[in-house]
Amino acid sequence: MKIFLDSANLEEIETARSWGVLAGVTTNPTLIARERADLHERIAAIARLVNGPISAEVTSTGAREMVEEGRILAEIADNVVIKVPATPAGLEATAALAAQGVDVNVTLIFSANQALLAARAGAALVSPFVGRLDDINHDGMEVVAQCVQIFDLHNIDTQVLAASIRHPLHVTQAALAGAHVATIPFGVLQRMIQHPLTDSGLERFLRDWREAQKQGS
Repeated sequence: MKIFLDSANLEEIETARSWGVLAGVTTNPTLIARERADLHERIAAIARLVNGPISAEVTSTGAREMVEEGRILAEIADNVVIKVPATPAGLEATAALAAQGVDVNVTLIFSANQALLAARAGAALVSPFVGRLDDINHDGMEVVAQCVQIFDLHNIDTQVLAASIRHPLHVTQAALAGAHVATIPFGVLQRMIQHPLTDSGLERFLRDWREAQKQGS
């Protein structure tokens, strides 16, 4: 399972890249607005840092407008993927953009049926939102697993991207469910590498080493 960072913060992206784990980035209008950045300038800046797919989301709701906006965003860099919502207009835009060779990530997916339609429309990626489903007492990871199973059964090349990841356990569950990608907030990525036994073990190793050095001097 590939690791994407769900962020528009350049410092976070640079840090994740330095760890050697970053395969791509997803953004959305909320993340861009949080950085008080221009959408096109920030996507371009991220593209200079990351070689993998960078999802840039349209803000239009009509199919024709999504296609027009998507074309402009796709021209920013070769690795930009256009995010459109899982709506009828989004499906129409997906089909049109895919026909032009533009990779599309259909987002705001909350059911396997939505994912199947998006895949058949030509989406390169589908993004089921795990955390938001959990919020309404629905097993979000079950939808991820269903998408993976359906795509495997029918030899569909579209990749399943687990989104709305809230904690490290979601990442483990997504990997076990067979998700091709998990897009992860930076805070969750940090917690994935942290463990109290690692900290205490390292502290003990260093303490023992210092004592051994004293005895040998």
